This record gives sequence, C-alpha cells and structure tokens, in this order.
Amino acid sequence: MKLYFLIFSTAFGLLCNGQGTLPNKNPFVVVLGTLQDGGSPHMGCEKDCCKNPDASRKVVSLGLIDPVSNKKFLLEASPDFEAQTRMLKAFLPSLTNKLPDGIFLTHAHIGHYAGLMFLGKEAMNSKAVPVYAMPKMKSFLENNGPWSQLITLNNIQINPLSEGKWEKISPSLRVKPILVPHRDEFSETVGFIIEGPHKKLLFIPDIDKWEKWRTDIVSLIKEIDYALIDGTFFSAAEVGNRNIAEIPHPLVQESMKLFDSLSAKEKEKIMFIHFNHTNPLLNEQSEEARLVKSKGFRIAKINFQITL
Repeated sequence: MKLYFLIFSTAFGLLCNGQGTLPNKNPFVVVLGTLQDGGSPHMGCEKDCCKNPDASRKVVSLGLIDPVSNKKFLLEASPDFEAQTRMLKAFLPSLTNKLPDGIFLTHAHIGHYAGLMFLGKEAMNSKAVPVYAMPKMKSFLENNGPWSQLITLNNIQINPLSEGKWEKISPSLRVKPILVPHRDEFSETVGFIIEGPHKKLLFIPDIDKWEKWRTDIVSLIKEIDYALIDGTFFSAAEVGNRNIAEIPHPLVQESMKLFDSLSAKEKEKIMFIHFNHTNPLLNEQSEEARLVKSKGFRIAKINFQITL
C-alpha cells in the first residue's frame, strides 16, 4: 500500500479507517510534510542524516479537507507538490479534480511556493487554481518570472489575503493569516489560524524568534486547540559551519523553555514541524525526541490527522 494511504492515529484522539478517509464528516487537517525547505536528503549533505534517505520524508505542507462540501486545500506549495497533491486527493477519491480547491502560501522561500511550477504549461498546465497570497507575495508572483507566466496563462488565480482577516473557504472552514517576523527578502511571512466547527489550529512553520513577534505566543496557544510550530533546529549545534544568525529560528530547546510554565493540557497542543535534515527529532528513537515527548510536547509526522 502506498505511503499516502497509510493513516496514523494520533494522541489527539483521532480515528481513521486506513483508506485515506475519516469515518465522520468533520473537516480535518492532515500533515503532508514535515521538513525544512531543502528537504532530505539535503543538497550537499554528506552526513549520516542524509546517507540513507527516507522516501516518506516530504517538505512541510498541510492538507485541509472538508468531507461534507468535498473541498480540499493545501497550505504551502512545496517542491514535493506532486506527491502531496496525490496524498491530498486520496482523502476524497471519488472527486475527478486532482488539484486542490485552493493553495495558501505563507511566504516566498523555496520550500513554500516552488511547487507552483508544476501547475505551469511544462507540467500540469492547470486552469485557474486559486492561490491565496498576502500583498507582497501576490506582487512577487505577478512581477517575477516564471511565476508571472502562471498568471498570464491562467494556470493560477491569485486570491488576495489581508492580515487578520478571515477567509471563508467552505461552509465549515475559514482561514486567517497572521504576520510573523521572518527573513522577508521577497515577501511578508504569515502563519495561519484555521477554524473548523469545533476547533482552531495554529500553523507557523517559519518565524525568526518568538520574542521578535508582537504577539505573545504563550497567550495565543491558550486561545487555540492545536499549534503546529517552527521546530527547524533542535539546537544551534546542528548548524555547523553556517552562521545561525543568518538563519534564525526558535530552537526547539528555546521553545520548550518558553512553554515550560504551560499546563500539561496546553503543552499537549504543541506539535513541532518544519525540521531541518540535521534535526534529531526526525528520529523518534533519538534522545532529543524522547526528551520532547517527556516534557509533554509532540513531534509532527507525515499523515497525522487533526479534526476541526
């Protein structure tokens, strides 16, 4: 059975039938990728972490499915776009449309939008796939090739987003972008709050440091039900010969310290995602992974489902 049909139950109390669908009709989020932009194996890496590549590893992306309205969406268009659209389609196999009903982009770093190239004339040659983007991200796509060609050829249709404004995408789902500080060379960077009939989920795959954000992440976690957040590096020791100041992220060690005062119930909401290929959390048997779990936090895995 192919990987994208394998559905793992999680400690969030989710039940699945193993066929790419849920036995109930609640909308849900599914993790389609957990890696940092460069993926794994990582270009130029000769370390043990990349010697025996795991084919199940994919660059960070979430699927958002509403079984009642038969709608499916992607959060991020990663370089693993083709595989992830297949994974997403498996949840609504009766639909003829292979592509998402919409794609939400966080920012203009390669792991988060480069998959749009597969919608172009050299590949799918799609027709008017809705792409939801913030103003600077929209301008970046419109004014830079080859992305501008996707627009002129009507492969994609840009739907503008506004900071803090809800976007209703189905009768039971809406999405809100929230600005976060990150290396905004080409566009702004956002996270998303996804709201279903019963639950809210926070998705922030990239942020520089929590203390740079005007929002108090500790308070925000208390207001939502799930939080999939930047876990790029476990510690600074992973970076090696690169200057970590040039690639700032909240280290998992730092985040755990910041969230240490939260109750066990609040900690359980937090799931780390967007792992660099060097991150020991990719190995669930590692000492670091055991430490994260012992402190009450979670580690994102491909095909995890979260009901909303």
